[in-house]
Formats: sequence, C-alpha cells, structure tokens
Amino acid sequence: MGNIHRIWKNRKSILEGIKNNIFKKEDVEEIAAERLVKCMECPHLSMTDDKCVVPGTQPCCGLCGCKLAWKLRSLSEYCPDPEYKRWDRFVTDEEEVEINNKIGLNPHD
Repeated sequence: MGNIHRIWKNRKSILEGIKNNIFKKEDVEEIAAERLVKCMECPHLSMTDDKCVVPGTQPCCGLCGCKLAWKLRSLSEYCPDPEYKRWDRFVTDEEEVEINNKIGLNPHD
C-alpha cells in the first residue's frame, strides 16, 4: 500500500518524466545526462528490483524508488538524499504548474 501512495503522491512528476522520456528534447536529455553522472556515483543507486517502487523498473533511486529514466527527465524532480543533494529541481513552482498544464494535469487533482 505504501508504494501505491508514493506513486500517487508523485504522479505529476512521474508523468512529466515519462513524457520527456518518450518525446525526447535535446535540452532535457542534456540535463538527464548530467544528473545520471551524479546518480552513478550515489550509494543509493539500485540496479536491482529490491528498492524500486514498481518491480522491473531498475535502475532506480534507492531512496524514493523512482525509475531513473523518468526521474532524471522530470525537471520538477530533485535528488532526495538528505545528506548530499546531488542535483536540484530545474524549474520553479510556477514553471511546474505550466508544465503540468501542458501535459494535461490539473494541479488540484
């Protein structure tokens, strides 16, 4: 039940990452590549299913369980490591609302 709650809570940034993974844009791919380099050095990187929220989606972040291919491409996401944030959000709250509107997400859902 906890995994479903985490997915629901993060559904907007997950959908943003999925969209950006399907419809590739050069600037987003550059950001994802820079983030990936930092994630590859992270001790929380999970290359197995044991830390992934959804089985079969590895590699994933061992802290939040998100599939890296989507997390890295979601400009509203950040590194969840409380001790050493490897990368931060790329967009402001206002820009995130604009992104959500473009992909058809209601901010009040």
